[in-house]
Amino acid sequence: MSDTIEPQKLAFSIREACAASSLGKTTLYTHINSGRLKAIRVGGRRLIPAESLHTLLNGAAA
Repeated sequence: MSDTIEPQKLAFSIREACAASSLGKTTLYTHINSGRLKAIRVGGRRLIPAESLHTLLNGAAA
């Protein structure tokens, strides 16, 4: 039995956000472009803060 605790994710890649939310990539990019979903660039990666994804899924604007 393992006693390790998984840390809560702070941000998701686009692929991870799709899997976590059951939304498609095109839908996520539509929300990003409209400003309803916050995304940040880190190097060449685009990350979605977990808080922003939770806010979108709870029905509020980012």
